[in-house]
Amino acid sequence: MQNTMKSKETFKQAFLDGLNETFHVDIKDSTLYQRYTILATLLEASLEEDYNKTCLTVKEKNLKKTIYFSMEFLMGRLITNNLQNSGYYDTVKEAFKEMDLDLNEVEHAEVDAGLGNGGLGRLAACFLDSAASLRLPLYGNSLRYQHGFFKQNVVNHKQVELPDPWLDQPFIWETKKPLEAIDIPLFGYVENTKLINPIWIKAVPYDVKIVGDQNHVVTALRLWSTEPSEKQNVQDDKYMAMIKGISDSLYPDDSTDDGKTLRLMQSYVFSAAGIKSAILEHKNLGRDIRLIPDFFTFQINDTHPTLIIPEMMRILMDEENIGYDEAWDIVTRSCAFTNHTILSEALEKWNIQIFRNLLPRIFEIIAEMNRRFKHVLEADGRFNREQMYLMGLIGQNHVRMAHICIYGSFSVNGVAELHTEILKHHEMKNFYMLYPHKFNNKTNGITHRRWLIHTNHELVDILDEKIGTEWRSDLRKLELLDWMRLDQDTQTKIDQMKQAKKQALADYIYKDQGVLLDVNSIFDIQVKRLHEYKRQLMNILHIIYVYQRLKSDAEFKANYYPHSFIFGAKAAPSYQMAKKVIELIDTVSDIINNDSETNQLLKVVFVRNYNVTYAEYIMPAADLSEQISTATKEASGTGNMKFMMNGAITIGTLDGANVEIVEKAGINNEIIFGLTAEEVTNLYAHNHYKPREIYDKDDRLKKVFDMIRKLNPNPQHFDFILNALLNSDYFLVLKDFASYVEAHEKANEAYKNRSLWLSMSITNIAHSGFFTSDRTIMQYNRELWKMKKIQF
Repeated sequence: MQNTMKSKETFKQAFLDGLNETFHVDIKDSTLYQRYTILATLLEASLEEDYNKTCLTVKEKNLKKTIYFSMEFLMGRLITNNLQNSGYYDTVKEAFKEMDLDLNEVEHAEVDAGLGNGGLGRLAACFLDSAASLRLPLYGNSLRYQHGFFKQNVVNHKQVELPDPWLDQPFIWETKKPLEAIDIPLFGYVENTKLINPIWIKAVPYDVKIVGDQNHVVTALRLWSTEPSEKQNVQDDKYMAMIKGISDSLYPDDSTDDGKTLRLMQSYVFSAAGIKSAILEHKNLGRDIRLIPDFFTFQINDTHPTLIIPEMMRILMDEENIGYDEAWDIVTRSCAFTNHTILSEALEKWNIQIFRNLLPRIFEIIAEMNRRFKHVLEADGRFNREQMYLMGLIGQNHVRMAHICIYGSFSVNGVAELHTEILKHHEMKNFYMLYPHKFNNKTNGITHRRWLIHTNHELVDILDEKIGTEWRSDLRKLELLDWMRLDQDTQTKIDQMKQAKKQALADYIYKDQGVLLDVNSIFDIQVKRLHEYKRQLMNILHIIYVYQRLKSDAEFKANYYPHSFIFGAKAAPSYQMAKKVIELIDTVSDIINNDSETNQLLKVVFVRNYNVTYAEYIMPAADLSEQISTATKEASGTGNMKFMMNGAITIGTLDGANVEIVEKAGINNEIIFGLTAEEVTNLYAHNHYKPREIYDKDDRLKKVFDMIRKLNPNPQHFDFILNALLNSDYFLVLKDFASYVEAHEKANEAYKNRSLWLSMSITNIAHSGFFTSDRTIMQYNRELWKMKKIQF
C-alpha cells in the first residue's frame, strides 16, 4: 500500500479522496471529527510498513523482548504523538494550512483513551514512548477497557461519576488480532493438578502501535478484550454478563465480594493472556521453552499483574511437564517487579475464599510456593515465627500479592531514591535482609517529547535559540541553559513563554467552567489523584486561612501578590473522604471567587474531569507546583517532573522524587517545608502525636475550622473531615500546617522579585533533563532487561 504521508501533495489528495469516499463530503462541508478520522486513518496506514519491518527485525535477529504488564496505560490523544514521532507533523500542518484547516482543532477531535487514571498509567505510557524512541523492543500488555475510569462532573459541589464510553467512537489506532486469541479457564475444581469443569472465556488481543521518535521503529501495546469462548457450552445471561464485565471498566467497585471477584478476574485475565501469548510466540519460533529467560523479561508494574508468576508456573508444570524446581528457576529468571507504594493498604491482598473459588489451580500453586518459601525462611535462621508469618505469601485469610512478586522475581525496584530506601530499611526490611541483591532503584521519568516538545512550543523555540537543538535527543544538554539563568533576554523570553501558557490555560478554564483567572497572578497548581496522603486537604485549609486574613488584615492584603489556586483530581467512587475533600474545595472556591472584596487577589478553581489533554494545558502554565504529600508516602510522583521541565518552582515536602528534584536544581530554587522522612518515621514509631494539641494552640486553625462549619446550614456537614484531623490526622496535615503557611509566604514574596523567580525557573528547566523517561528506560535495560537495539 502506498504511503500517502510522504509528500504534501500526495497527502492532500488522499485526504480529500478519503473525505469523499468515506463520508461523501467535500472539505468545506466536513466536520472536525470527519477530518480527524481521515487524518488518523491515513497516518495509521502509513505506520504499517515500519511496524511490519520492526516485527520482522525482532523476529529474524532473535531479539530479546520485555513485556511490560500494567493495569493502566494512560496514553492521552495519540494523533499528535504519532504525527510528531513519525516525522509527518510538518507535512500535515503545511497541507492543512493550504486547505485552510486548523490542525490543532482536528487533533482535539480525538478523545483520550480510557485506559488509565493516574501516575501509574501515565508512567507506563511514557515508558513505551521512550523505549520505541531508543529502539528497544519493549511491548505493553493490559486490558482493553470498554469504559474509562469515569468522566467527572461536579454538581452541587459533589463529584458525580459519569460513564466514559470512549470506545463509542472508533479507536483508529487499534488492530484486532482474532487469530491470536487465548482461551482462559476460571472457577471449576482441581483433581490431581487438573482443572475440572471450568468456565471458559476468550481473551482477544488488540494491538496499538507505539511510534519511536523519527527512527522508523514501531512497537505495540497489546490490549485484551473478552468474548465468549467456543469451549464454553453453557452461555446464558449470567455468563455473558461476566464476559462483558471483565473488560468493561477500569477499577470497578470492589466493595462487595462480587466486585472483588471481578477485580481479581481482570488481573488474572490480562496476566494469563499476556504470558500465554508470549510463550506461544516463543514456541512458534522453534525455541526451547527452557530458554524463555533469554528471550523475554516480564516486568510487573505494581501488584496487579502478580499472577503472571503462578500462571507461568502452571503452564510450565501442567502443560510443558517441567518439574517444580526447574519451572521455578525459569520463572524467577524471567520476572521483575516494580513496587509503586509504601502504603500498606495499597499493597494488594485477596481473600482466600474468593481467590480459591475463582482460581483453584493457581491457588494450589501459590500454596506450594508458600510452603517452600517457609522452608527458605526457616533455613535462613534469622527470622522468628512472627516475622515468618508476616513475610508469608499467604496470611490467615488472604493472599499477599507483593510478597509473591518479591519471592518470584529476580529484581525488585522502587521508583525514587527515597522510596527505595524506605522499602529496604522499613516497609520490606526483612525481605531486603533475605534478598539484598534483588533490590534496586529506578527513579521514574517522563517523556519529554510529549511533556515539552509537543506541549510547549514556546519553550522549545527558546531552547533551540539559546542552546541549539541537540537537547532534543540528549536532555542532559538542557544544563547549558543554566549559564543563562541571569541573562535578561533569556529571562524575558521565559517570562513571555509562561504568560502565553497561562493565558492558554485561563482561556480553557473560562470556556469550560466560566471562571476568569488573572494571568498576571501566581498560578499555583495541584493536579493528581485525590488521596489523603497527597494532602489536597492541607492546600484548601491554607487557602481558607489566606482568604480570612485578606478579609481581616489590611497590611497583609496590601502586600499579597494575586494568587490563583488550581486543583484537578478524581476521587475513587467508593473513597468517601476523598469525595468529601472535593466537596470542600469546590464549596470554598464558590465563596472566594464571588467575594468582590478579595477576588482580585485570590481565586480557586477545581477543574472538572482532569485528564491527559487537560494536563497538556496545565503543566506548562504553572508557576508553583504543589507536591505536598506526607514525607514517606509518595513513591515518586511524575507530575512534579512535568512541572519542573516547564519551569515551575516546586513547593513541597522532601518526599518521593522531590528529593532528587532538590538535589538536581538546588534547595534554593525550590520551596521546601514540613517534616522529613526521618521525622515522620520517628513520629509514627513513638505514637505520641496529638493533633488536637496543635489545633488548640493555633488560632489560625480554629478560625479555619469555624469557617468550614459555617459553609453548610448543617454545621456538622464537614465533621467527617474535621474529626479525622482532630482525632488522628494520620497524614500529619495539622503537624505541617504552620510550616506550609510559612512556605507560601516565602513563595508569594519571592514571586514579586521577577529576576530572582525567573532565574529559579530557568534553573529548574536546566536541571530537569535527569527526569526524562529515556534515562529511566536506559537504566532498566542496562541493569535488568539487557535487550539489544532494533537496527534495520
